[in-house]
This record gives sequence, structure tokens and C-alpha cells, in this order.
Amino acid sequence: MPAVTDPAAPATPALPVTFRPTRTRAVLLVAGTVALGMFTLVAGLLPADGARPWGLGDRLAFACTGVLIAAVLTWLSRPKVVADPAGVTVVNLVTRRRLAWAEIVRVNLRPGDAWVQLDLADGTSLAAMGIQPGIGREQALRDARALRALAEQHGTAAGEPSP
Repeated sequence: MPAVTDPAAPATPALPVTFRPTRTRAVLLVAGTVALGMFTLVAGLLPADGARPWGLGDRLAFACTGVLIAAVLTWLSRPKVVADPAGVTVVNLVTRRRLAWAEIVRVNLRPGDAWVQLDLADGTSLAAMGIQPGIGREQALRDARALRALAEQHGTAAGEPSP
């Protein structure tokens, strides 16, 4: 007799797996590239002669502004969640934290949340900004379900009833 599987149950992805807000990341990286290109182009087109000439320092400052904007947008695209057989690495804007599967009690993505929250065994929670519904809600829901399934399969939460 074939095994019956629940079609609503999330598929557990093969490890290692990386969760990222791909649409948000794409928008940020494209915007950073366009800003860098535009500021560099304008810096090159600024008049070097006339009543108010733009000097080399002015041009470099303009181009550096484009570099700064591109760097900030690239930095904002940094968040990700990497799951492997040993645990999860959560990379947020300024922090990186490694968690063993046993440390993750629950994976939450409630309506209105900006990103997934991980409830930890020590009673604290950790934002996992790598899974955020922003402009990719369906992907974020799939990723949150997949991470929840992995946590239940590999962590101590497996076998504990969800409240």
C-alpha cells in the first residue's frame, strides 16, 4: 500500500539550503548598480569649464556618492538564513549568529511580521531577516514553512506539541 502524504505539509528541503529574500535582494542590487552608474556618468559629464567649473575633487565626490549608495544598498541585501545538518546560521544586517538545531524551539511568521522570528530554547527570540515577506510574500511563506519543517525534523521541538 503506498504511503499517504499530506499535500498541505511543507516539503523538507535538502540540506544545506540558503533562504534569502530574492526579489528584495534583486531590487536592492539593481538599484545600487544603477545609482553607481548614474552618479559615475554624471560625474564624468559635469562641465570642467565655464562660469562655475567642476574640478576633479568635485567629480570624485560625486562618484564616491554613487559608490556609497551602492555599498549601502548591497549591505541591505546581506540578510540570509543558512540551514545545514549541524544547525542554522542567521545573517542579519550587522550580526551573524550560529544556532544548533536544538536551540530553535519554534519558527514564527505571523501576519504583519517584517521577518521570521525564531523562538530559542533560552527563552529569547531572534529575528531572521533572511525570510521576509516584503515584496515576496509567497516565497517567504514557503521558506518559513520549510525552515519550520527542518527545525521540527532536526531539533528538540520534534515531538513537542505546538501551542
